[in-house]
Amino acid sequence: MTARAAADLAAAAADDLAARYGTAPGDRAGAGVVGVGVDAVDLDRFRAVLDRRPRLARRLFAGTELDYAALAADPVPRLATRFAAKEAVMKALGVGLWSFRLTDVEVARDGSAAPTLVLRGAAADLAAAAGATRWHLSLTHSDTVALAVVVADRGTTVPGAGARSCNPS
Repeated sequence: MTARAAADLAAAAADDLAARYGTAPGDRAGAGVVGVGVDAVDLDRFRAVLDRRPRLARRLFAGTELDYAALAADPVPRLATRFAAKEAVMKALGVGLWSFRLTDVEVARDGSAAPTLVLRGAAADLAAAAGATRWHLSLTHSDTVALAVVVADRGTTVPGAGARSCNPS
């Protein structure tokens, strides 16, 4: 998909979300849940995909995500949970796969604090159109599966609450 086609798709999805929620993009009137997304990733399958296509990780993850995963003896579980989080964001916004680049969503870490979500580009535009101003994220994995749960809401961001507003920068 070309960059222009992706931008057109994201703009159309943002218009659809604004119409669905009866708000103009960025309108944050009213509190409440915008959406919930859950995604699970089979670790063996994910590992096989990354082994077959070594450059794929650079297309899916921000540099900070790759750096964090590289600190572990086995980076795949950390990458898989982040991939699941990106897909869960799409589900929480009610948009389809490739409505934005996966690098537009970053799972950020700040020391030992809980991970947070940072949205940029088309992902931030879609979130603004839906009125999503705060994100809640839970990540986990076992020996076989990685799981992410994302809740997008219209609430105000509370400093230190483990959720971060969309960040267009």
